[in-house]
Amino acid sequence: MSESPPACEIVAEAGVNHNGREDLALALVEAAAECGADCVKFQTFDPDDLTAASAPTAVYQAESGAGDSQKSMLESLVLPYPALRRVARAAENAGIAFLSTPFDRASARFLVEELGMARIKVGSGELTNLPLLLDLARLGRPILLSTGMATMDEARRALGVLAFARLADAGETPSLDAFDAALAAPEAAPVLAETVVMQCTTQYPAPHDQANLRVLDAYAALGVRPGYSDHTLGVDIALAAVARGAQVIEKHLTLSRDMEGPDHRASLEPDEMTALVAGAWRVSQALGSSIKQPQPAEIANMVVARRVLVAARPIRAGEVFSPDNLTAKRAGAGLEPGLYWSLLGQAAAHDFAADEPIRS
Repeated sequence: MSESPPACEIVAEAGVNHNGREDLALALVEAAAECGADCVKFQTFDPDDLTAASAPTAVYQAESGAGDSQKSMLESLVLPYPALRRVARAAENAGIAFLSTPFDRASARFLVEELGMARIKVGSGELTNLPLLLDLARLGRPILLSTGMATMDEARRALGVLAFARLADAGETPSLDAFDAALAAPEAAPVLAETVVMQCTTQYPAPHDQANLRVLDAYAALGVRPGYSDHTLGVDIALAAVARGAQVIEKHLTLSRDMEGPDHRASLEPDEMTALVAGAWRVSQALGSSIKQPQPAEIANMVVARRVLVAARPIRAGEVFSPDNLTAKRAGAGLEPGLYWSLLGQAAAHDFAADEPIRS
C-alpha cells in the first residue's frame, strides 16, 4: 500500500503590507493569486482594543520608520470592514482562499459571520491570550495557531483551550485545569487533527539559525497538522520546512521590499513567492512514500545496472558449480548474485558459454 504525502498549502501573508490602502490590498490579492499561492491572508484589528497608548513599537518596527508608538503605527495600517469585504470578494473572484487574523472578538465575528471565513488564524502574540482564544475556538472553525515566542507547554495549553471549546458541557467553567483535562481526553483527537500548529520565530527578519524546524516533529507527535510561519529571508528555510513535514507554509508577500511599513523587509516579492510555490510543490512531490521500493523511472534500468550470475568460463553439462566457474557481471536478465552460495556444489544442467547468464 503506497503512502501519499498531503499537499503543502502556501499562505501568502499580505498582513499589513497594504499600508492601510485598499488599492494595495487588492493588488496583493491579485499578486498572491498570480504567484499560485493557495490562500492570501490579512490582519483585522481595532487599535484601541489591541494596544495601550503607551505601548512601544518593536525594534524592527521602529527601524522601518513606524516611530515609537505602536498604537499610532497600527492606526495607519487598519483596513476597514467595508474594504475587507471587497478584498474577500476579490479573493473569491481570483480563485484564492481568503483569510484574516482577528485580534479581537468583534473582528472575529465579522470575519466568520459576515464574510464566511472558513478558518481562523491565530497570531503568535495571541497564543497566551486564552480568553480570546476560547472565544475564537467557540466560533466552530478550524484553527491555524502560530506559536512564535512560545514554549511547548504554552502551545499545549492553547490546544487544551481548543479542545475545551469543542468538548466541554454548556456552562462548564473554563480553567487551566479544565483545559489540560480536555487536551488529555481521547475525544480531543479530532480537534487536534483539524488544527494546524505553526512553528514560528517572531522576529522580522528571523535569523535562519533560530528557525528550529525540528519542533515540527514534536507538533506532529501531538496529532496536529504541523505548519511553519516563516519570517526568515529567502525561500530556502520554508522549503526545508516542507521537507520536514510542514503541511502549511505562511510567508509574507509584498509588492516591493522598498515600501515603507513594518513587515516589507521580511517579505517576499511576487517573483520570489512564485518560486516558493513551485519549490514547495516539487518538495512535496519528492517526499513520496516511506515504503522503499523501485520507482517507475528506474525499473527499466535495473536489468542494465544490476549484476547477475554468469559463467566465469565455459561450463559443461554435469560440471559442478564452484567459485572457479561462477561470477557476477552485468549481463541482462538472470539469477541475482545472492543465489551464488545456493548454486555451489550443484551440477550444471547444460553447457554454458563464458559470460552466459546462469539459468536454474
